[in-house]
Amino acid sequence: MINESISLQTAIEYVEALSTEEQDMLFELIKKRRIEKRREEIATNAVETLEAFKSGTAKRGNFADLKADLLDEEWEPYLGIAVLTELLNELFVKILS
Repeated sequence: MINESISLQTAIEYVEALSTEEQDMLFELIKKRRIEKRREEIATNAVETLEAFKSGTAKRGNFADLKADLLDEEWEPYLGIAVLTELLNELFVKILS
């Protein structure tokens, strides 16, 4: 990893200096790295969830329980009830499909 930090504007200028083909390759590489990073996060979360389940510390319930739990906790001040409710509904639809 690079220890030196550059501004976003400088990075954009460097990317714009690349050929179209090089930009496409860079975008594809960034996309693949972001996907891999997200997979690693999901795997870590899965391990933590399984450990919590095995140790008996995982919360159990249905979608309504999850929704009520989240609405009562720390997310509401940041997102607002309407936004949080919409996000939970979208998550539920994705889980069921």
